[in-house]
Formats: sequence, structure tokens, C-alpha cells
Amino acid sequence: MEVITSHTNADFDTLASMIAALKLYPGAHLVFSGSLEKGLKDAVEARRFPYRFERVRDIDLEEVTRLILVDVRHPARIGRFAEIVGRPGLDIHIYDHHPATDGDLHGTLEVIEPYGSTTTVLTLLIRRKKLKISPEDATILMAGIYEDTGSLSYPSTTRMDYEAASYLLSAGADLRVVTDLLRKELTAEEVSILNDFLNSRTSYTIGGVEVVIAEGYLEKYSGDIATIAHRIMDIGAMGCLFLLAETRDRVHIIARSRNPRADAGRIARALGGGGHAEAASATLKDVTLIEAKERLLSALRENIVPEKTAGDIMSFPPIIVRPDMPLKNAIELMLRYNINAVPVVRNGRLAGVITRQVVDKAAYHGLGAAPVGDYMTTEFDSVTVTTSVDEIRDKVVGHGQRLLPVLDEREVVGVITRTDLLKLFQEELKEGGQPRARSLARMMKERLPAWALEMLKGAGLTAESLGLRAYVVGGFVRDLLLNRENLDIDIVIEGGDGISFAEAFAKERGLKVRPHQRFKTAVVIFPDGFKVDVATARLEYYEKPGALPTIEQSSLKLDLYRRDFTINTLAVALNPRRFGELIDFFGAQKDIKDKTIRVLHNLSFVEDPTRMLRAVRFSEKFAFKLGKHTLNLIKNSVKLDMLSRLSGARLLDEIKHILEEDAIAVKSLWRLHELGILKLIHKGITWDEQREEFLERAREAITWHELLYTRDRAEAWLVMYLALTDGLSDSEYFSLIKRLMINGRKNMTVLESRRSGIEALKKVKSMRKNSDLYGLLSEVPLEVELYLLAKSDDEAVRKTLSFFLRELKYAKTDLKGKDLLKMGIKAGPAMGEILKLLLKKKLDNELPERNDEEAFVKGYLKAAR
Repeated sequence: MEVITSHTNADFDTLASMIAALKLYPGAHLVFSGSLEKGLKDAVEARRFPYRFERVRDIDLEEVTRLILVDVRHPARIGRFAEIVGRPGLDIHIYDHHPATDGDLHGTLEVIEPYGSTTTVLTLLIRRKKLKISPEDATILMAGIYEDTGSLSYPSTTRMDYEAASYLLSAGADLRVVTDLLRKELTAEEVSILNDFLNSRTSYTIGGVEVVIAEGYLEKYSGDIATIAHRIMDIGAMGCLFLLAETRDRVHIIARSRNPRADAGRIARALGGGGHAEAASATLKDVTLIEAKERLLSALRENIVPEKTAGDIMSFPPIIVRPDMPLKNAIELMLRYNINAVPVVRNGRLAGVITRQVVDKAAYHGLGAAPVGDYMTTEFDSVTVTTSVDEIRDKVVGHGQRLLPVLDEREVVGVITRTDLLKLFQEELKEGGQPRARSLARMMKERLPAWALEMLKGAGLTAESLGLRAYVVGGFVRDLLLNRENLDIDIVIEGGDGISFAEAFAKERGLKVRPHQRFKTAVVIFPDGFKVDVATARLEYYEKPGALPTIEQSSLKLDLYRRDFTINTLAVALNPRRFGELIDFFGAQKDIKDKTIRVLHNLSFVEDPTRMLRAVRFSEKFAFKLGKHTLNLIKNSVKLDMLSRLSGARLLDEIKHILEEDAIAVKSLWRLHELGILKLIHKGITWDEQREEFLERAREAITWHELLYTRDRAEAWLVMYLALTDGLSDSEYFSLIKRLMINGRKNMTVLESRRSGIEALKKVKSMRKNSDLYGLLSEVPLEVELYLLAKSDDEAVRKTLSFFLRELKYAKTDLKGKDLLKMGIKAGPAMGEILKLLLKKKLDNELPERNDEEAFVKGYLKAAR
């Protein structure tokens, strides 16, 4: 049996959605899961709809094979049908327009769209499938859309709702009938109830939002309380109303909101109900009106988005200058921090503001030695940390002030720039003016291991206890959005010292800490070796191109601004109240959506030329394109040969990262060649089809050897490096090793064996015995052997090398030194000689078994006597 149902306390959108679903599932049963709103009940009883509606009590739930849910997906809102949703074999299809909530059901088919009405979702499906509907059907469907969208006037109304309405009009929908169906005239009893609720109104200000709560007792709950809520909203010109109606054993809460910071649906869901941002409801059982009101107030405090103030949007800590600072020094400071205005502070008190435009002109006129105080602006506006955003708008936009100092008891604690305000405007313009605060908490729960999620929550608790703000940042957040596995966790601490946080966090969990005072960072080390990097929110500036950065404590925003690309500037708040909140200052989400690599400022590749290589690596790794402007900046940096200003060690690190990327190493190298970067590493490194094939063979050789599961594992980057530099002469080759500052015994042993390896390769074909081949190659490092396997274009030689690596390289005799001791052979040169002879004959298949080896040793000893 197929059943179409919806939420309890059905309304016209419920009815219309069920009828629309019947067009997709002809033959299904239309079943109400609970009560009907009074207006809908009267309409169903008064009008002879050509459909048979059933009650859940009349259905044998065991016979239901497919449950089609419309306008609902939470089990708490579907009455008795919740009893069967977990039954094996039950097929569930869901059509809805509500936001996702914890505990939502999932079906084999889900059609979820953020439209103003679920009827819209289904109507557009009907249109797409070209199903026929009668004028009567079109009228009912139109009533569903009109009810949920306020006749297409609510802020939640979308373009698709208008498209659906247009389609229904073309199908013969009668708007006069729609008006009659939705007309809700109040009875004398309802007018009396309305008056009681109006007299009980109490106004609260929560998070800067004015909320009105009206309450009353009803002998019997009426579905038309929703209509009364609308009337109260209109009479009082309210922005946010919560109506509490107590019946014998429960309290019904009707929520209406026109304020985007008070999401009625979110608040209702916190109370076990549901709905939209503008209209929602919940029912609390076995509670008094007083208890229900307290729970409502608690939900309001937790879910209303507080009004933003100066303290929320300011940049901090502020960069300041003294009045006696020479203007030329002020210029250097502004260049270092990439800012255009700065507060001037005298004896801890704000004295003025100086702008980049002023200091530049003063320097032009030869006044670089003059003090800042002589030319600072002394007529300026300032705000306190509690100043509202509206007042800030007036001061910055209305008065044209470039920078607004933020004061706390006369001390400058931050600044607000035009950029800060523009960013806020951008956030508010998105999603119909609602403040943009995307939460990744649910995504983190679904995609992270339980231990990692618990650890991040624990970090937030530690930060909260210390009065700090903790964020997980960078590639971890990027890959979370891309659904790529990445547990390389970096935590940034704002408002204090990251090392102190790391020490407190480690102490709570019995972990080790390795601090780095110079960089204000620490590494927290877990018993299994897992590491978490902790950093103080910091600003980096470069004394000269390609140099290591100088570190200073800063804010989260400035910390993220120092990063290489926008896609790596995301952060997620970890403190309990904001856990999971995504912070995106620089449009990273858009760049991820557009699959674009973009730098944050024009001097990015000048300050750190390694970013050119990183841009190419990320582009290939994520299949992203290089932004047009970013590409132009790379080409300009190539012309200026910025790589020559880098230390060899830093350049080597980026080359290694590319060579270690198994799937995209060759593509990345080709792209570096195309951009002219490869020749900057060394002019002798060439690229053509043969070089590309050589590198592909090297990569394949590495993968092939890994599948042998031997005890040795090759350093992949060394094999690829040997292939990349194969065309260099010995002098060029060792010159590049010196330039890149390659060191370490293992690395140098491999690289210095290139010449001997190539000489050995020439002799491979002439080897007649396995033992000869072993003697030729056994001292050659594994990485060089794999390089030779890729280098050779002689199939017979390649087979011989493969045979050596597979069968000979790790060959051992059955007899060991301890066995020879038992046979009477003393430790020393003679024992070593015997073991060599045993291995030689073993390799040449002359001593296949242990007893053959024992016999050979006995014969050897006998002959020696």
C-alpha cells in the first residue's frame, strides 16, 4: 500500500501538497496524520473535493509499503506514522521545502527545495513531467502556495513560487475561489480570544530584537489560533510574536516573525516543532503555561542572532601611532600592514587619525621628518564597542570617515574600516538580508571521526575557560567543504596566547606540547603520534621579497589575510556557543564553488614566490582554474625571476610537495613548464613529450614497487627528482643540488649515486648470471634503481631490472651466522666469505634448499682442512 501523508495540524499547503503528490503516485491513499486547522477542516467538509481522505486510525500500518511524506520530514511531526519509519523494507519518499534539522528522516527519494511552499516543489514536478491537472486541482494547489507565501508576499517567496503560480493560472486556477478558501473571518468567540491575547502581551528585548509574547488559556485548542496570531501582528505592527495557548494537557506555541534575526522555524525546532523563518509552531506536552514560557525564553536567547555591534565587526588589536612619530615612519608602518589610516594615541588616549593620503602628500613635499601630530585629523567620530551597526553606518557612510576608532573606557581597542562595513553589507544582502552565519556543525558530525569532533569541541571548551576564541582554519576547513579527507588540524587562538592555550589543553588531556616562542606557535602531541598545530592569531610581513616573514600578534581576520589563497582563508569557530560557525572574510566559499585559485593581494607572489608553485599544485590537485588576475600576477613574477630571491630550502620544500603528489605530479610539472616557472628552477631542465613520458614511467615504477609490499619504501620525490633532472650534466646537476640546499645522508647517498647507477645500467644487458646482476646493482640505492627502470627504453633491460627488484634484491640465504656458529665456524672474515658464497649460489639456483646449503658448507669445511 502506498500512503501520502504530511504533518499533524494540516493546513492548505498540506492539503495541496498531498493532492499534487497524488498526481505523481496515482492509486496512493491520502491520509491525514493528525488534526486539521479549523479553516481547512471547514473547507473539506463544506466542499466536495473529488478525493477520498482517510484518517491514520483507519489505516493498517503493517500494510504500508511506501510512505510518501510531503511538507514534513521529521518523525516527531507525522503522528502514528513515526511508528513504522524504521521498519525494514519500508520505502520512504520525501518532498519538502523546510530547512534541514537534526533527526530528519531520509528516504530513497528526496526532493528538497528552498521554495516558499512545498506545493511549489510538487507543481513544478507536475509541469516537468507534463501531467494533466484540472482547473479544480489547479485552484487547490494555488491555495496551498498562496497560504504559505502570504499570496506571494512573504520574504520567503521565491521566483519559483511565481513560476508555479503562473503555471497554475494557465491551468485554470480560479483566484476568487482561492480567496474564499483562505478567507478567515473571526467569530465572536475568536474576537474574544483575540482580545484576551492582546491584553496579555509582554514585550522583551533579546539580542537587540523586540519580541512580543502573548499567552492565554483555551478550553479547546482551535487551529485558527494561527489566524489570531496574524491579526495580533497586524494590529500591533509587531516584528516578532510568540503566542502561547494552554489547553488541558499541553501548550501550543504559534510563532510569527518579520525580523530575519529571529528565525521562527529555528526557534520552534528548538522546542520540538518546526516551520519557516516567518511562521512556525510547536507543542509542549505536560507543562504549565509558566514552564512553557520559560522554555520559550530560553530558546529565544539561544537562537536569536544578536544585533551586531562595533565589537563584533571591528578589526583588532588596533595598529596605532604616537603623535611624535615621524611621518616617514608612519608611511613604513602603513605599508607593512597594508592599511590606509591609523589612530593616533597620546598617553593612552585617542588624539586623532592620520591617513595614508596625508602622509604620502607630506612626504612628497619633503615633510617626512615632521611628527604625525602636526598633520593628523583631530575632528573625527569614534564609537564604543557597544555602538550599533546602524549608527556605525551613519558615521562611515554619512560622514565619509575612512577609519572609525572603537573605544572601551577611552582606550582604543579596535578600528572599523570601510572594508569591514562593506563586508557586513555583503553578508546582509545574501539570502534576503538575513545575517549570514553558516554552520558546519552538522557537516562536521557527519564527516569527521568521533574522536576528532570530540577533540575540537574540547578545544573550544578550553578556549572558553581561558577567555579566548579558538578556530580551526585553513586546508582542514577547505577540504571539509570539498568532502575530502583531511585531518591536518590547525587551530588559531584569538584574544590571547596560543602557546598558553596549547599548554592548558594538553594538561587537561595528559598530552605533550612542543612550543615555538619565536613564531608564537605550539604543537600538541597525542600518545599515538597525532599532532595538532596551534598558533596565535598573527600578522606576517616581509622585510624583503622571498624572505621569511616577521611575526606579530594580530586578529583572526589579519591572520587569515596573510594566507596564500582565498580557498585557504576559511575558519570554523570552536567555542561552545558558536561551535561550527563558518567564518569567511574573503569570499572563499564562492571561489570553492567557482573552482578558482585566487590570491588575496597583488604582491602575494612577490612576498612569497613559493606560492607560484603552490598555486599550480592546488590547481591540479583540486581541478581548479587559476583566476585571471592571479595568472597575470604569476606571469609578472616569472618575468621578474622572483624564484631567484628564495632560499634553496624553501624552494625545495615546494618542489618536494609537487613531486610527492602521486596522481598530479606530472601534470603540475607540465603546467610549471607552460608558465615558465620550471626553467627558473634551472634553465637546463627541459620539457617535451619524451620528458613527460619518462616522468610518467617513473611514477608508475614507484607505484609498481609499492605493490610488491617489500620492507623498503622508496622516497617518491627522489625518484621523480632524478627523472626531472635527468637531462642535466653532472656539473649542472650538482649545482642545482647545492642551490636547493639538499642535505641529509639518505638524500645525498641517493643523488650522488646517479652516475654509478647510469654506468650500471649500461652493463645490465651483459649480465649472464643472477649473482652477477646482484653484484652490479645491490649497492645502488632503491630510488636510483627505480629511476633506471623508468629511464631505460630497452624492454629487455627493463624486464631484467624488474626481475632484480622482484626476485633478487631481497634474496636471503636460509643459513644465518648463528647456524654457521653451530657448525663450528668462528665469527670473522671466513664466516663472511662463506655467507657470500652461499648467497651467490642461492641466487644462481645452485642451492635451492636449506639442506643443500648445509651440504655445501660441510663440503667447504672439509676442503678447507
